[in-house]
Amino acid sequence: MVSTTKLELQRASAIDLQVHTVHSDGHWTPEALLQHAQREQFGLIAITDHDRPDTAAALQQLASAMAMPVLVAAEMTTTWRGGIVDVLCFGYALNQQALSAVAHDVLRRQQDNTRKVYERLCQQGYLGMDQPSVLHTLLETPSAQQPHALVALMQRSGVDAHTAEQQVWDAGCGFAATDIATVVAAAHQSGAVCIVAHPGRDDGFVCFDTAKLDQLRADVPIDGIEVYYPKHAPAQIAMYQDYAAQHNLLVSAGSDSHGPDKPPIKYPAELCRALLERLGIRLC
Repeated sequence: MVSTTKLELQRASAIDLQVHTVHSDGHWTPEALLQHAQREQFGLIAITDHDRPDTAAALQQLASAMAMPVLVAAEMTTTWRGGIVDVLCFGYALNQQALSAVAHDVLRRQQDNTRKVYERLCQQGYLGMDQPSVLHTLLETPSAQQPHALVALMQRSGVDAHTAEQQVWDAGCGFAATDIATVVAAAHQSGAVCIVAHPGRDDGFVCFDTAKLDQLRADVPIDGIEVYYPKHAPAQIAMYQDYAAQHNLLVSAGSDSHGPDKPPIKYPAELCRALLERLGIRLC
């Protein structure tokens, strides 16, 4: 049983369906995040750590113990037509294997990349060669955090922030990602619904207009889009609202909070009624 079993929400109940913790690249601990959600009287949140479907069971145990409903979710990093598209996977089975297998492969590839970049930075004299424990610590961090951890390691070695980031990327650092068709197939096999995260972002991600959404839907059976997102302009929100209604797509809303400095946003549950009801949550 999960913390959202038989959950009923009021139409105006506060929800946030994209929040990240230390299990990926966030600064919230799960406990602190749930405490914050309780204090702020959220009815539901979704912890969507990058490529971490493996943490769902432990998060559900914590959510049940704290009586704070948490939607089973993960944000998977994917590639589509040469660009990066994040996909929110909601409501997968806790005992699923397919989505976890994809995430395990992402971690393996990210660790390979981190190891190679670390060795190059050592060869270039930025890092010491005799620090096996440092490399071990890097490889044990969540896959989405490893590129950031490399930059932070450079800074601790005395390199300024801008140069550290530039040198890390020049050394071949990158975020491991999976073909979107593979992720969607695995998510659906695991019982999840798939939502395109922050479709209007243009800072390193595919920025979707209606034509690109048409192309995406022709390639993979996406279930919906994250219409409500802090960086979406009003015109984008209106466009995505209309597109979702026209094509019978589910609508999601998320803050992308990574820590207390940018806390979760209180979106009314009614905005995501169809998605919530698809996931077994009743609005009244």
